[in-house]
Amino acid sequence: MQIPLESDLMRSFLAVADTGSVTAAAGRLLRTQSAVSLQIKRLEEVLGQPLFDRLARGVALTPRGEQLLPYARRVVSLLDEASIALREKPLTGPVRVGIPDEYSGTVLPRALAAFDERHEGLQVTVRCDHSEGQMRALENDELDLAVIYDWSYVQDGEILCIDPTVWVTSMTHAQHLRRPVPVGLYFRSDWCRDFAEASLNKQGIDWRAAWTCDLAAGFRVAVQNGLAIAPLSRSTIPAGCRELTAQDGFPIVDSARVVLRRNPRGTSPAIEGMADMLREAFRPLAEANRM
Repeated sequence: MQIPLESDLMRSFLAVADTGSVTAAAGRLLRTQSAVSLQIKRLEEVLGQPLFDRLARGVALTPRGEQLLPYARRVVSLLDEASIALREKPLTGPVRVGIPDEYSGTVLPRALAAFDERHEGLQVTVRCDHSEGQMRALENDELDLAVIYDWSYVQDGEILCIDPTVWVTSMTHAQHLRRPVPVGLYFRSDWCRDFAEASLNKQGIDWRAAWTCDLAAGFRVAVQNGLAIAPLSRSTIPAGCRELTAQDGFPIVDSARVVLRRNPRGTSPAIEGMADMLREAFRPLAEANRM
């Protein structure tokens, strides 16, 4: 027998799970505490089992609640995507966007794919490149929008979030404990010399270049397989790895701003739609860094 699960119940469940409190969830949902409590009670009755353990302060998910959580996120996400797709006017025409390699496998692929699917008449072209290359492409009228890193705080544009670069190590291999420390570095990179290498030298860390590449994806491979530690944006730390902190003897490499730059030669509804999508994609990172 199939159990009907209403979307409002899923939204209330997610709000309580994310905040750990019925009161905080009520504030997020702009509802009364009693209304949210009744919805959670109704959902538990429908499923025939408790989803939360009531604590002295707040609530915690039960094992069944943990099991429901990823399904609830998928359901609510799909409903939100459907609502947006049916409400908005389909966009048409070309839009050229540049994204950093760091986010090509994390923040942006799903958002770009969903945006492309909602607008069948859109012709999206993505350029995955370093910030310097993207800025040259903007100047040469080869891009309409570009997401770049601004580690020196000198670039104009719309700030999407702050995403610090940190040293990352594998939790299994713990290469940061070796001496000299095997390090992953970009080749032909002023940033690497001025920020990554400088941060190690300032701390007096004995290190050697063990892995050189031109893509952040290469760093993730090196770190996950225990070949080196590497500088990565905090939001892109891969599974099985962790940030090295000051307690480990490794400082933050930079506190880079993630900036949206525009081609000054003009705009279009398609370009503005892409800009909105990029803001939404980076909003969770911006909110996380404000916490």
